Amino acid sequence: MSEEPACATITWADFEKVMLVAGTITRVEPFPEAHKPAWKVWADFGAHGERKTSAQIAQLYRAEDLVGRQIVGVINFPEKQIGPFRSQFLLTGFPTDDGVVITTVERAVPNGTRMA
Repeated sequence: MSEEPACATITWADFEKVMLVAGTITRVEPFPEAHKPAWKVWADFGAHGERKTSAQIAQLYRAEDLVGRQIVGVINFPEKQIGPFRSQFLLTGFPTDDGVVITTVERAVPNGTRMA
């Protein structure tokens, strides 16, 4: 196991600022302009609306395997321009040697549910 660098302690108020929300992937499209293998991903976040992002998860996931999966996204970062595409949320995941493993929920929850 590699050692992680020490990280700063945060307060509960700091954590509460991050909107980690459950959403369901509704659409996935190729993103050939991306520098690394990526998909364009749209997710339904319930009352927070449908949002899109670019996600470098193409190494481990086919488009047809992603649609309908419930994921965890950060929805309160500012939008980010990625080439010709505007990203509106961060799809969370864990980097591995084989690629990024997306964060999913163990049981279905309503879209838009905030992580506690």
